[in-house]
Amino acid sequence: MASDTTTAPVLFDRALLARRLARAAKLGPASFLLDRVSEDMEERLSAVNRDFAEVADIWTPGEGLSLAGRLGKVRHIDIGSGDETLPLAPGSLDLALSALAFQFVNDLPGVLAQIRRALKPDGLLLAALIGGETLIELRLCFAAAEAEIEGGVSPRVAPFADLRDIGGLLQRAGLALPVTDVDRVVVRYENAFGLMADLRRMGATNILMERRRSPTRVATMMRMAQIYAARFDDPDGRIRATFDIVWLSAWAPHESQPKPLRPGSATASLEQAVKRTKR
Repeated sequence: MASDTTTAPVLFDRALLARRLARAAKLGPASFLLDRVSEDMEERLSAVNRDFAEVADIWTPGEGLSLAGRLGKVRHIDIGSGDETLPLAPGSLDLALSALAFQFVNDLPGVLAQIRRALKPDGLLLAALIGGETLIELRLCFAAAEAEIEGGVSPRVAPFADLRDIGGLLQRAGLALPVTDVDRVVVRYENAFGLMADLRRMGATNILMERRRSPTRVATMMRMAQIYAARFDDPDGRIRATFDIVWLSAWAPHESQPKPLRPGSATASLEQAVKRTKR
C-alpha cells in the first residue's frame, strides 16, 4: 500500500525474503539479535504503565517475539508471500510490535500509515529494525574486493535508515510523541565466512531487486575475506561486525497526550532568560 499518490520504489524482493526466512528456519536460525531485541522490548514495555489487550506482532522473523508473560495473546502476522498490506482493522490495536523486519519494507511510510490507522487512540507502536551503520565492515570489504578483482561494484547490502529518517517517517504517518534511539551491537567472528553463515541463518542475505543474479566469484569472496581480516581484526585475530538496532516508538494521537506550545504562547522571552543566566 503506497503512502501517497506516488509509488514507492521496489528495492527488496519480499517474496525471496519469505523463502530465505523459511530456509533459515530449516538451517537452525541465528537468533542472538532477535533474543536481544526481545529482552529489550520487554524491558521497554515494563516502563509503560498500561495494559494492552489487543496486540499484533508484525513480521517478526520465526515465531515472533518472546515476551515472557508481559502481554496477553499476541497476534503474529507472518510475512507470508511478501505483500506489504497488513490485515488489520481500523482502530483494532492497543499495541503494535515489530522486531528486525521493517528494514526490508519497500514502502515504510505506507506501512506506518497502516499501523497508525489500526491503532486505537493512545495506542502504541514499538519496533526495532536494523539500520545505521550495520555491516559497514562487510560493505566496505566487498566493495574493495569487487573493484580490485572484477573492476566494478554490485549492490549487496541494503541501504539502512538512520534516526532522523525514522523520526520524520513517524510524524509523516500521523503518529505522536515519536522517540528513536540506537543500540549498537558488535559481534566477533573467526572470519568473514562465519559472519556470512550467520546472515544466512538470519534470512538476511541479499534480497535487493538490483542484486547480481550470477554467483559471486570465488576469487572475489577470498579477497573480501582477506581485506576484512586486515582492516577489521582484533589483536586475537577475530574480526568485528557492527549491527545497529534502531528503536522507534510513537503513539496514536489522543487528547490526553502532552501538546507542544503554540508559537508565541511562551510567558517569558528569550531576552529575559539570557538576563537570568547572567546573574
